[in-house]
Amino acid sequence: MIQFLKKFEQYIVNVLIIMMSLVILVATVELGWIIIKDLMRPPRFLLAIADLLEIFGFFMLVLIGIELLETIKAYLVEHVIHVEIVLEVALIAIARKVIILDIE
Repeated sequence: MIQFLKKFEQYIVNVLIIMMSLVILVATVELGWIIIKDLMRPPRFLLAIADLLEIFGFFMLVLIGIELLETIKAYLVEHVIHVEIVLEVALIAIARKVIILDIE
């Protein structure tokens, strides 16, 4: 039974890695689309503050996804959740909130 649970856990972690990779890929493509769309809008090659904040927020979101993927990979390899990686994800998430914070 224990062997079955270990295999099941490994299967679930592998599925999570695949899904997280897909989400990161889609978010990166979306970030590229946002950058191109904002740069092509008149006035061309100039970004408004709101556009920059949106791009920075999305960029930080992709970084959070990458760090979460790193956490899942570390768990798959070592079967231990590293506190440093979790804290790094939390700090990036807090930084993202501060960057996209609308003062009004």
